[in-house]
Amino acid sequence: MSITLSIIYLIATVTFVVGLKMLGHPETAKKGNLISALGMGLAIVGTIFLAEKEVPLIIYILIGLALAVGGIIGWIIAIKVEMTKMPELVSLFNGFGGASALLIGLVEFNKNIGVPIADKASASIITTIIAAIIIGSITFTGSLVAWAKLNGSLKDIRFPKYNLINNILFIGLVAFGTYIVLMNTDSAILMYSLLAASLVYGFLFVVPIGGADMPVVISLLNSLTGIAAAITGILYDNMVMLVGGILVGSAGLILTFAMCKAMNRSLASVIFGAFGAGSNAAEGSGGTIGGTVKKTTASDSAVLLNYSSKVVIVPGYGLAVAQAQHVIHELEELLTSRGVDVKYAIHPVAGRMPGHMNVLLAESNVDYGKLIEMDDINPQFPNTDVVLVVGANDVVNPAAHNDPSSPIYGMPILDVENAKHIIVNKRSMKPGYAGIENELFYNQKTNMLFGDAKQALTDLVAELKNM
Repeated sequence: MSITLSIIYLIATVTFVVGLKMLGHPETAKKGNLISALGMGLAIVGTIFLAEKEVPLIIYILIGLALAVGGIIGWIIAIKVEMTKMPELVSLFNGFGGASALLIGLVEFNKNIGVPIADKASASIITTIIAAIIIGSITFTGSLVAWAKLNGSLKDIRFPKYNLINNILFIGLVAFGTYIVLMNTDSAILMYSLLAASLVYGFLFVVPIGGADMPVVISLLNSLTGIAAAITGILYDNMVMLVGGILVGSAGLILTFAMCKAMNRSLASVIFGAFGAGSNAAEGSGGTIGGTVKKTTASDSAVLLNYSSKVVIVPGYGLAVAQAQHVIHELEELLTSRGVDVKYAIHPVAGRMPGHMNVLLAESNVDYGKLIEMDDINPQFPNTDVVLVVGANDVVNPAAHNDPSSPIYGMPILDVENAKHIIVNKRSMKPGYAGIENELFYNQKTNMLFGDAKQALTDLVAELKNM
């Protein structure tokens, strides 16, 4: 590797680290993303034009065409994608990353088959190739299943004894891969059998998982994509791919731990397929809640909000579906202009992916300082006059504290029940992803404002303006 290319790789690595650091705060996230993208672009250009080996002109032409086509498609998707579709887009990106790793693994396997196993370097290369194929395949099909489930084209499928089947298949994949390495086989049949089994496992791994668990799944798949990228970096002795993969993999794993904590799950239960064990809402866990539901109107809700000193807004996926982020920002600004202290309470798994609500509200130019995380906002609820819950369900369900039989029992939630008054905007009394009734809706302090989030908030704003 030339000294110039080494310097370029070093600069790119620094931009990755700096960019990732800046992604930790909403105010600097956009700039951090651009810095990392610039570093990656620099590394790509350096790799293409500073290669030590002579490359035929046709290769440069093909690379240029691939970059042009991919860049145009990516630009169009980024321009047109809706905020509600962002989780699906992330799942597709994860899948493409996994597909790249498995294709690289297949190409390198054909180059390295038949090398004497006594050569330690060759044995380690084959091991790395097998790992790339297995992890890339699992990430590819798993991400595609997650994408299909998020857009509603694929429903939850529960196979009999699916936990046992998945665990046996996973152990079988590890054993199969180990056998190929130890035997140093050049059998294409065995190689493609391993590929097929890995693709099947990726499907079986994700398909039973319900919508409530998608934030954890996306985080885990994102981590696997990073690991796959790091493995390909090892294969090509490319420091940029290695460092970038390690950063993505470790960040995804940290986020997975955070999501597991927010969902009250262990990482072991995620890896070994125990998602459904805790989310058996379809079987009716948690029982039926009785009580009286108090309906309210936009006019009454506006009066309550107008004469409050402190209001906390809890956004949920219903807000994203209705594309009501701009209206809720208008409501917030209107209340603030009248001396009301308004904040947003953000649950770690609100929406369908980590940070979904933060991105959604940032799109409507909500002040980042008003977005308060769960641990910081919970102590403030007893001193809050009104909590306005818009499209959220399970993340505000007191059953997480009160009902040991509930599938969400033990899950950290936003303690909105401690506020003085509660307004919940929902289309209907239909349960959330966990499939259970929400105790909060029957609370004596709760008023239900039924209707589409965007229309309900628009009516609220109109009533406030008339006061």
